[in-house]
Amino acid sequence: MSIIGWTFLWVGITFSVYIGIAVWSRVSDTAGFYVAGQGIPAVANGMAVGADWMSAASFISMAGLVSFLGFDGSVYLMGWTGGYVLLAILLAPFLRKFGEYTVPDFVAKRYYSNTARVVAAVAAIFVSFTYVAGQMRGVGVVFSRFLEVSVTWGVIIGMVIVGIYAVLGGMKGVTWTQVAQYCVLIVAYLIPTFAIAYTLTGNPIPQIAIGEVLPRLDGLQQELGLGAYSGPFSNFSMLNVFCITVVLMTGTAGLPHVIVRFYTVRDVKSARWSAFWALLFIGILYTAAPAVAMFSRFYILDSFAQLGASGMQELGWVQNWAQTGLIKTQAWTDGMAPRALLDTIDRDIIVLATPELANLSNWVVGLVAAGGLAAALSTASGLMIVISSSLAHDIYGEIINPDASDQRRLLVGRLAIFAGLVVAGLLGIYPPGFVAEVVAFAFGLAAASFFPILVLGIFWKRCNRQGAVWGLVTGLVFTFVMIVLMRAHVVVPGVETPILDTFLGINAQGIGVVGMVLNFAVTVTVTKLTPAPPQRVQDMVEQIRYPRTLSAEELRAGSA
Repeated sequence: MSIIGWTFLWVGITFSVYIGIAVWSRVSDTAGFYVAGQGIPAVANGMAVGADWMSAASFISMAGLVSFLGFDGSVYLMGWTGGYVLLAILLAPFLRKFGEYTVPDFVAKRYYSNTARVVAAVAAIFVSFTYVAGQMRGVGVVFSRFLEVSVTWGVIIGMVIVGIYAVLGGMKGVTWTQVAQYCVLIVAYLIPTFAIAYTLTGNPIPQIAIGEVLPRLDGLQQELGLGAYSGPFSNFSMLNVFCITVVLMTGTAGLPHVIVRFYTVRDVKSARWSAFWALLFIGILYTAAPAVAMFSRFYILDSFAQLGASGMQELGWVQNWAQTGLIKTQAWTDGMAPRALLDTIDRDIIVLATPELANLSNWVVGLVAAGGLAAALSTASGLMIVISSSLAHDIYGEIINPDASDQRRLLVGRLAIFAGLVVAGLLGIYPPGFVAEVVAFAFGLAAASFFPILVLGIFWKRCNRQGAVWGLVTGLVFTFVMIVLMRAHVVVPGVETPILDTFLGINAQGIGVVGMVLNFAVTVTVTKLTPAPPQRVQDMVEQIRYPRTLSAEELRAGSA
């Protein structure tokens, strides 16, 4: 069977499972729609967190970035895994104790202000739309190559699938669908990785095989005049390596669609166990990603060393991907430098193309395509729930129409998903960069907006609403403006060069660290200059930090 045939088969099977789960898990109340009735088992929630967390950026783009950046690409591995540890230890258990539906719910309760709620809801929507652009781009890349449809139609198909199970099942449907999607994406990622590791080294364990492949790759790189693959700071300065890592860590801890996952379990103990299982499930892929990066780069450079650019154009995988426009073979010439050749290959194709690079069976290639779709759709669905809850619950249900019935709120939530999918689709069709880059911008926005007010809200009872609102707005606006200025040639029509190259030597992916520092500074300064929060709020914060689980009555008493 051809690659297209296998891809249709795998995609058809997996999409049928997703829709079946959506029908089985459909909900009729807001508790089920937003937090899955808080009845998800810890292991299942950990798996869902893994799928929600490992987006198209992790599955499709991360290994590509590491492959092209070498040592410097480790910022994505360190930042994203370290950030999850930060979230699991520092924030998730305490946020679960508040027992709310959304991050804006926490902000409103902690900072005793509907103004704070609205600002947080707008920030959550903003961050989520930036993040979802990368997921829809990933869907389009997969469909354009493996199902031979345009990126536009690929995005539309992805929108329809996400819309079905997100609208029917809400968070409950999304959660159980994400469990299935994790199984699909991890199997799809590991099978070719094991096979290639065995082919190159005789050892099927990729985490061990890289120890043999790395010296061979370093030698090949030096032979071609590229320098050692493992050499540090060849693409990012030491300052930017530090800043990007910090942004990805703190941004992870502030992502609304990840935080809300810890509201879906029964209690704080389950939230902690969810964090443990999620870290285990995430680690399986993240420890394999460097191997995929090395293997693919080795195959590409080895082919170049043996065949040259003209000879490589005869390879099947090159011809297949050239048809999508993601490899610009028209720029290939005899005698071109290896670096120039690498620059013509889109980072987003590395994982998807690796099975073809290694001449693996067509069924493996099709399975990887299904895995890429699973990763992109799982995160997109989680983001849609955040956008829906921010619009329907936090803005409509709590501000515009507090007396709205449960069914009315549910209807608005579903309509919000439809509206969000339209915007997400447009962002996927016209993305401001490649997948992991766009996602990195979302992390910068989350780090600059949510992380400071969440940390201070939990660990500093003196922090008040004035400080939180001004800090959040300052961090978000500064970071967004700086990203636009640095990426103007991509996101602003008619602008061909960046308006600003760097800020204090920090690039667009790392600028969120400055926004975060400004947020902390403004929040603390304004808080010191304005009245302290009511005593009931300070008492509630102290209660939340107790190691035991508080009852609903105790929490209500603390906020009364």
